Amino acid sequence: MYRFLLTPRWWGINVFMLLAIPFCVFMGSWQLGRFEDRVQTSRDADEQVEAARTEAARPLTELLPVDKSTSGNQAIATGRYADQLLVPDRDLDDRQGFYVLTMLKTADGRALPVVRGWLPGEADPAKAPAPPTGEVTVTGALQASESPGSNGVSAVGGLPQGQTGAISAASLVNLVPYKLYDAWITLARADSGMTAVPATAPSDTGLDLKAFQNLGYTGEWFVFAGFVLFMWFRLLRREVEFARDTELGLVPEPNAEPGEEPSARPDEEPAQVPDPADGRTPVS
Repeated sequence: MYRFLLTPRWWGINVFMLLAIPFCVFMGSWQLGRFEDRVQTSRDADEQVEAARTEAARPLTELLPVDKSTSGNQAIATGRYADQLLVPDRDLDDRQGFYVLTMLKTADGRALPVVRGWLPGEADPAKAPAPPTGEVTVTGALQASESPGSNGVSAVGGLPQGQTGAISAASLVNLVPYKLYDAWITLARADSGMTAVPATAPSDTGLDLKAFQNLGYTGEWFVFAGFVLFMWFRLLRREVEFARDTELGLVPEPNAEPGEEPSARPDEEPAQVPDPADGRTPVS
């Protein structure tokens, strides 16, 4: 009954199944590994931010360029405050407000964006306290330049003068007349009654949509493996039923033409056709 498994058609089906199932399991395991890596990276990044708060501050130049290993570290810089901007639509403790961003011009002529603190409500220059005058030394958590549209950073353009949507050299280069560091810091202690802005983990280290996509793909690949196995058993069952019906004579002869009536049994006489001439109908 199972001799059909040796036919070329079933050889192809079996080979496909034997290749498809391990491939689906491998891809599902790989996607699961990607998700676990992102979870571990997120934990490491959070631990790094927490540990950086207690570490001694280092000169800014020693921590540049900003990467995953230096993001969140305490940096120290000296200079004079210059232009001040507002960063609207920034939430803190489930309240909407804005950052007060001030440029700190250093001795080499470049400026470091410094988030001096956060204030609630709509961005209003009248609410933002003026920066200290003279030479100052600031200490805060080093952060990488933001990208509009990612990690909650607004990508809306057309902001009023004196405002910026993202804290990055690319966004600020057209707003200030001097060169900028490709980094920024948020003060550990905010100025003049403002709330300090906590440091954030480096980009691509949190449990974002990509991480949960990996988890979803994991489930999909394992479902595919189960579907392949289900279809193989279904085809096998159908072939077994067909072979059983053939042995019992329940399947029409393969050479019979479509619409052809089955032949009469040997012991059955053919029906007589009425003769129109005598007007009688013979009994069959």
